[in-house]
Amino acid sequence: MGKFNKWLRNVLCSLRDEFPPRRLGMIALGAAIATFGLYNIHQRTGITEGGVLGLLLFVNHWTGLPASLVSPVLDLLCYAAALKVLGAGFLRTAVVSSAAMAAWFKVWESFPPMLPDLSPHPLAAAILGGLFIGVGVGLIIRQGGSSGGDDALALVINRLSGWGLARCYLITDLTVLALSLSYIPAWRIAFSLVTVTLSSFLIEKVQNFRRPVPAE
Repeated sequence: MGKFNKWLRNVLCSLRDEFPPRRLGMIALGAAIATFGLYNIHQRTGITEGGVLGLLLFVNHWTGLPASLVSPVLDLLCYAAALKVLGAGFLRTAVVSSAAMAAWFKVWESFPPMLPDLSPHPLAAAILGGLFIGVGVGLIIRQGGSSGGDDALALVINRLSGWGLARCYLITDLTVLALSLSYIPAWRIAFSLVTVTLSSFLIEKVQNFRRPVPAE
């Protein structure tokens, strides 16, 4: 029992060092922003995403397999690749950020929608949704985390190819959106293209943002 308590204390100390309050706060802030946009805009307007979410919808449509089965399988495959390429440190941060995403979803779902329904204005919904996702996910990625399997996949491609993160997101998103044309009208895919292009651009900008060094 004494050895277990010592091991547990060491683990807790290690996690405390790895996730200081500022880092946890930035992950929580990013998760709050991203989930706010997903809950108040994407889910209400029917604008689809690329990446794992879009692939989940594609598989569900053509195979009938339930999302509750397909979603964890796709995420696990992406995280397995990330573990091999990015290491265990990334996986620990991904678990923390995914938990923050789930917690904030629970918070927002406890309230009625806080934004007007933008369904009649799909272009505005696509732009505003892209802003929320880009800034929120960008803050999480900046802290070394992941909001889901698609972030992990983009980071793996980024590491292996050396391409910019925005380009990696666009490759996965555009591939899934192209597949989605098999069952979603092209006019709806066009608005999804707007939101994934904007969010990909902002994720990379937020991740690489550097504060100006004050002049001496």
